[in-house]
Amino acid sequence: MIQNTFKILEGVGDKTEQLLWQNGLRTWDNFIESQEVPRISDKKKSQHDKTLKTAKENLGERNSRYFTKRLKAGDHWRLYEDFDKICYLDIETTGFDAKRSDLTIVGIYDGSEVKTYINGFNLKEEALKDELKKYQVLVTFFGSAFDVPFIRRKFPKIDFDMPHFDLCFAGKKIGLSGGLKHIEKVVGINRDEEVEGIDGYEAVRLWKRWKKHNDAEALRTLTKYNEEDVLNLETLAEIIYKRLKEATLKRIG
Repeated sequence: MIQNTFKILEGVGDKTEQLLWQNGLRTWDNFIESQEVPRISDKKKSQHDKTLKTAKENLGERNSRYFTKRLKAGDHWRLYEDFDKICYLDIETTGFDAKRSDLTIVGIYDGSEVKTYINGFNLKEEALKDELKKYQVLVTFFGSAFDVPFIRRKFPKIDFDMPHFDLCFAGKKIGLSGGLKHIEKVVGINRDEEVEGIDGYEAVRLWKRWKKHNDAEALRTLTKYNEEDVLNLETLAEIIYKRLKEATLKRIG
């Protein structure tokens, strides 16, 4: 999908990208190989050609971070299919305000293994920083508004510089609104019976039971709940990406 994207070019937005597609310029190579481009001067086309060639080089080198600033956040979803080191991330906290609340769990799923970082055990800034460096694309639900700022507040050395596919805002583009649990039900994603019905408020209570009463079962349940979150992010990302791609390709023709 990214090689159909021209919004990485300076001054190119939705309308210009649509115009390029309508004139048969559907890929970067189409653009570069074309002698003339509608409504784009020869000088500007030469500049765009250089940008697209640089983009091709970075894509070939699997450097996803090149595209982070070249694309608006709302278009980062277009990179999802082109990179394989995906970080599905979800956090648990004791509240919504990072100034007054604690970060309790950070769950990361890489497509094959869930890694759980727990406050008081292995949740350390350097460990989390080293882990996040491995990934090319970040996937969250409402993470751009909550998870990422919360982590940054607690761990200032962590730089989320990779493209970020936020399923909350991407889903709204295809009519999927509401919280994660609601959307999961809408698209047919099921949760393990053990954590079915647990929400963010219950997650806070589980953590408090662990801290106050040393309730190992409460911590195990909270960890399981977080694991379900990150595992389901992959399934939901596949669904949302497929629908967004199909809708976009219809415009390309």
